[in-house]
Amino acid sequence: MSKIEVKIGSRNVFADTGYPDADTHQLKARIVSAIEDIIDDQKLTQTAAGKIMGISQPEVSRMLKGQFRDFSVERLMAFLTCFSRDVEIVVRRHPKAGEQGQITLKAEMA
Repeated sequence: MSKIEVKIGSRNVFADTGYPDADTHQLKARIVSAIEDIIDDQKLTQTAAGKIMGISQPEVSRMLKGQFRDFSVERLMAFLTCFSRDVEIVVRRHPKAGEQGQITLKAEMA
């Protein structure tokens, strides 16, 4: 019987696979996930969601399929505000001195 090697990931699939700008890409993915949750909760079509965000239905489709490289973090955050969401950026000291900080997204959907 052969052994299967298991590697524990870093909680960032983009970093684990050697993706350039992994932290930024993960942040974008989380923002897009929040946008998708809003679209689903409001039972919007991609066309209706696109009108709200000021983009076309094909752009919405590409974004929701994970093709969001051309959208900046700032633009994705602006899309959230189109759905009556506040975006708050908080800067605080990392709990372990000397370690690199991290960027996270906490989405309140209510």
